[in-house]
Amino acid sequence: MTSAMLPGRPQATVGGPATARAVCVLAPNPSPMTLDGTNTWLLSEPGSELAVVVDPGPLDEAHLRNVVATAEAAGKRVALTLLTHGHPDHAEGAARFAELTGTDVRALDPALRLGEEGLAAGDVITTGGLELRVVATPGHTSDSLSFHLPADGAVLTGDTVLGRGTTIVVHPDGRLGDYLDSLRRLQAMTMDGGVDTVLPGHGPVLEDARGAVEYYLAHRASRLAQVETAVEAGRLTPAQVVAHVYHDVDRSLWPAAELSVRAQLDYLREHGLIEDRRVD
Repeated sequence: MTSAMLPGRPQATVGGPATARAVCVLAPNPSPMTLDGTNTWLLSEPGSELAVVVDPGPLDEAHLRNVVATAEAAGKRVALTLLTHGHPDHAEGAARFAELTGTDVRALDPALRLGEEGLAAGDVITTGGLELRVVATPGHTSDSLSFHLPADGAVLTGDTVLGRGTTIVVHPDGRLGDYLDSLRRLQAMTMDGGVDTVLPGHGPVLEDARGAVEYYLAHRASRLAQVETAVEAGRLTPAQVVAHVYHDVDRSLWPAAELSVRAQLDYLREHGLIEDRRVD
């Protein structure tokens, strides 16, 4: 689940080759919440016959077969499937994709796995010479992961950082404190971890990873201040805060905005910045 609440900088077209090791196969599920659609990532080391797929996407037979065909056209066989998190637009097609490819599905959430191995922060995945490092980035959801592709100086962020606009913190599973910690972890990777490119779960590739993450951090700080001000002005319910803070946003996105507002209210209460007046 994503939200295009803020305009992003113009970027390259989504879909197709993105780095030396990453190709995006765009799922045909565009919407205000998924932007252009879900980015399914096909990753492989140059010269290798094996590939890894991150986020097969929705349960759309044509899309899943297109991912397989894209790999085969490049002389690759899909050997492993990974999930950044469990939202249906990323993971619903995983079981069927596993049938098509004969692969295991690895994820943080045991309920999403197919096979004996899961994923955890610090894991290093090596398939056909390709190296991916698992980075814990909870906040959007509790099971959100990112994948560092060091050879390309890139990180696959799922819904933690998008190619356009901003994401939501899906309350109550997602927590703002966790999300801010995840953004700071990604920020550190852009400063001393050699990461300069974001391969997002939705929207175009971002070639200024540091700028993107710092924009997200600044945006979150601004929104928190706006929510705090709204509460001080007497907007006590999440719906009232949304109407005040997101008044210039398309109302079709207000239900998603309310999830983030609830997460922000919890964060402000936990840090003693507003009174603990829980009014729904």
